[in-house]
Amino acid sequence: MLVPTIGIEVHVELKSKSKVYSTSKNAFSNEPNTFVNEIDLGYPGTLPKLNKEVINMALKASIACHCHINKRMHWDRKNYFYPDLPKGYQITQQDTPIGYDGYLEINVDGQKKKIGMERIHIEEDTCKSIHGLSGTMLNFNRAGVPLIEVVSKPDMKSDKEAVAYLETLRETLLYLGISDVKIEEGSMRCDCNISLSEEGSDKLGTKIEIKNIGSISNVGLAILYETKRQREILENGGTLKEETRRFDDHTGTTILMRVKETGNDYRYFPEPDIPYVELSDEWIQDVENNMPVLPTELRNYYREVGINENAIQTLISNIELSKYLEEVKKLCNPVVAANFLTGDLLSYLNKKECSLESLHMSKEGFCKVVSLLEEKKLSSKQLKDFLPVFLESKKEPEEIMKELGMVQITDENALLSMVKEVIEKNPNSVEDFKNGLDRAVKYLMGQIMKESKGKANPQLVMELLVQELKKY
Repeated sequence: MLVPTIGIEVHVELKSKSKVYSTSKNAFSNEPNTFVNEIDLGYPGTLPKLNKEVINMALKASIACHCHINKRMHWDRKNYFYPDLPKGYQITQQDTPIGYDGYLEINVDGQKKKIGMERIHIEEDTCKSIHGLSGTMLNFNRAGVPLIEVVSKPDMKSDKEAVAYLETLRETLLYLGISDVKIEEGSMRCDCNISLSEEGSDKLGTKIEIKNIGSISNVGLAILYETKRQREILENGGTLKEETRRFDDHTGTTILMRVKETGNDYRYFPEPDIPYVELSDEWIQDVENNMPVLPTELRNYYREVGINENAIQTLISNIELSKYLEEVKKLCNPVVAANFLTGDLLSYLNKKECSLESLHMSKEGFCKVVSLLEEKKLSSKQLKDFLPVFLESKKEPEEIMKELGMVQITDENALLSMVKEVIEKNPNSVEDFKNGLDRAVKYLMGQIMKESKGKANPQLVMELLVQELKKY
């Protein structure tokens, strides 16, 4: 049986303030060719200057991916000619990547698996080629933007594993704060290498590369299609050649770009204009001490305190909500806070197309609402009307509740009177309760809340209701 072996190379743009080898601002998305200098353009006589913050960012990624660290690094020139490479070479790390032999743990269908990490190295991006009817234009804002290239080992065996690996890597880099990892905007670019071989064989099949896939979901689709295509060729007695293909998301197919007749000869040699960099134990430890909380640790904490899996996934996928919960978790009930954040509050943000930060909501005000929800003084039904007023005014939660007529009835005598009246009107439900039917309590609770127009304190009503039913 033919089975796929998959390796993935990911280029990630780092969001440092300046470029990796020059002082030009790192702002690729601004007006074309406005953030560029002589070093970016490869002018003769210019000298690169290494950005220390880029090293720190790459070091964070290497630590998070459990890599060994090269404490003595040098840079290399990767020589090739192409219009988007003004110097005629790219400054990269060939022989001494900052991180090597690491791994990321993924979870597929409840099964954990470690995907090996071959290397993480620092390099510069090329300028952006823009192809049009009148020819090709070049945007040098991207020339020299810092990259890390993350190269996995060929440890993945399915599209699901590949997608899980990329999602895990993306989450990790996002939470490290070193990249916005927006694959649709090009700040994270993926190439897949796929080969088919007989199950159990140590010999890998012919490797075929798929370049620059535009989304993580498309990586899975590209792997499924390419696996099927290769399998059909081999099972029909055909042979495969090493080649580079691209994924067409309109047709869901891979398309030939070029056949690799010979291996690439980039004539690597050490970069003479950048000295060796020594990473001391103190330097590495300082970076490690300032690492943020990562998604795996957050998931474990969320599960420990009892947050449900749907809310956990929403929190992890929305870093703004996750960071906010980290700030307030010691000030209020984290479970109620998580449900509030991922429920009504997130719905409001999506409807208004705004961010949590733009609301200017104080942590004290947020925690007061959480307390009201926890104490059942504010119901989930009332919250829908309460929330817009709370977020769009500077009034205190209790004041808003009074204005909206949401203050709950907590007078035991008044509630007991309602309970007794509802019980007397529903003798059949009393019989159902005596026969052990749970629906009786739910029905009677509903009648009491209807009678009180939703203002009765649910927790207190439930206690009084059960107390009275047990007398029958």
